[in-house]
Amino acid sequence: MIRLSARLTTLCAGLLLSASALALSLGDLSQNDAAGGLKDALTQGAQIAVKQLGTPGGFNNNPDVRIELPGNLGKAAKAMKMFGKGEQVEALETSMNKAAEAAVPQAQAILVDAVKKMSVADAKGILQGGQDSATQYLNTSSREQIRAKFLPIVKQATDQVGVVQQYNAFAGQAAALGLGKGKNVSIENYVTEKALDGLFEMIAKQEQSIRQNPAQAATSLAKKVFGLL
Repeated sequence: MIRLSARLTTLCAGLLLSASALALSLGDLSQNDAAGGLKDALTQGAQIAVKQLGTPGGFNNNPDVRIELPGNLGKAAKAMKMFGKGEQVEALETSMNKAAEAAVPQAQAILVDAVKKMSVADAKGILQGGQDSATQYLNTSSREQIRAKFLPIVKQATDQVGVVQQYNAFAGQAAALGLGKGKNVSIENYVTEKALDGLFEMIAKQEQSIRQNPAQAATSLAKKVFGLL
């Protein structure tokens, strides 16, 4: 009985030591490692989002980010299809989405640079934040720079295929049918903002995916950091 009791005591002590070794937390990592793991994962998420959206059909074939006509014109577009204008609506919206797809690749360098400039204090707050806290950091730190890159590309793309003329013609037809009032909307600004919204939505999806399944992270350090959250 004494020997059995001693063995049980030894076994329990070993289990406690093992449990203690496994019960790691972010606090057990160096701040540099924690920040490095976050940067790795965020760079990965940004690159994947840019790749997904910056290809033919990246916006147009993705219902989560597809750009449709704004406001009342968007509502009018559905009604216009009943008047035999469905092909015109589709052509216009396809052109808008192609313009966004052309602009998105310009975001990658800016996003990667924003990640590199992230401080240890920023990283700590992000890791302890919500499911999209890293994406929100990127949105705040880089949106203005990306907008400045996107706008001329969107304008060039929409000019080449006559989107502004198509848009104005459609707005006029919708107004003539009593389906909406034509508005002096800058279509290139609208497409640029929607492209930005779609980009950060896709980055948020990548962030959430890595938080929920750290094994999807590309580097061992990122796997380790997100595995401890």
